[in-house]
Amino acid sequence: MVITELTDKIASNKGEMAQNMWFAVLMERAVRRERVFRDRSNPLEVYNDDEIISRFRLTREAILRLTDELEDVLGPTTARSHSIPALLQLCTALRFYATGSFLNTVGDTVGLSKASVSRVVYRVSGALSERLPQFPVQPAELSRLKRGFYNISRFPNVVGAIDGTHVKIQAPFENEHLFVNRKGHHSLNIQAVCDHNLKFLNCVARWPGSVHDSRILQHSQLFEAFEEGMIDGILLGDSGYPLKSWLLTPFLNPTIPAQRKYNTAHCSTRNTIERAFGVLKRRFHCLHGELRMIPERVCKIVCATVVLHNMAR
Repeated sequence: MVITELTDKIASNKGEMAQNMWFAVLMERAVRRERVFRDRSNPLEVYNDDEIISRFRLTREAILRLTDELEDVLGPTTARSHSIPALLQLCTALRFYATGSFLNTVGDTVGLSKASVSRVVYRVSGALSERLPQFPVQPAELSRLKRGFYNISRFPNVVGAIDGTHVKIQAPFENEHLFVNRKGHHSLNIQAVCDHNLKFLNCVARWPGSVHDSRILQHSQLFEAFEEGMIDGILLGDSGYPLKSWLLTPFLNPTIPAQRKYNTAHCSTRNTIERAFGVLKRRFHCLHGELRMIPERVCKIVCATVVLHNMAR
């Protein structure tokens, strides 16, 4: 009898505790959380010129000029208070590109939440990706490119060096196997063409890592432009590309001095694209590590960093 009463009492106490816990949860949900506004000081007023370049990879003047150009896209669309100004959005995205840190870490440095940083990076990347360079077709510009490449190793009629590079990403949920490259990593294969000053003339960032360089080229607008004779000049590529009248590749097994001399000039002229990729990934460290985003967002980030790289050159 005593054991039965004790058991009933324990069960009753557990029921009361469960009801109290449930009531506390309901009250917590019912009470609206107080909004917390973090300090959003202007980063350009905090750092000197050298510190700005170190943290954001662009000069103060370049950041201000770019902010003015993107004001219509990044400016607040609401009259509510505490909207994120365009300058802070741009600095936040630049900080992410430069470091490749977690969104929480970037947000802590600029006074934004993780969700806000994610939206800002997406918005800024989309705005910058619309400014991707178009390969020049004007005779004057093509002549300038030919002179620049000729001065490297006296290789005539060259208007660009082409190659591909891989940017690591986290394994996507859809079509995961398509993004596994030959080294076993998940990545995007980025095709680009640069000039003699390591500035990018063309960039294609939309193919998964398993796709070969030659296939990316054959499905690009640049391929059609050269095939139709719209561009007067030749590109230099490695042995992974097909040999064309406008695309020269090295001899695989040179046997005579002329072929070896050709390969030497070809290599020293074409490696501008490899150096351009190296500068790009060291300047914007987010491309050097693994981008933990869906492929569509990574494509926009890559295009945005290419635009910023050209500005920094």
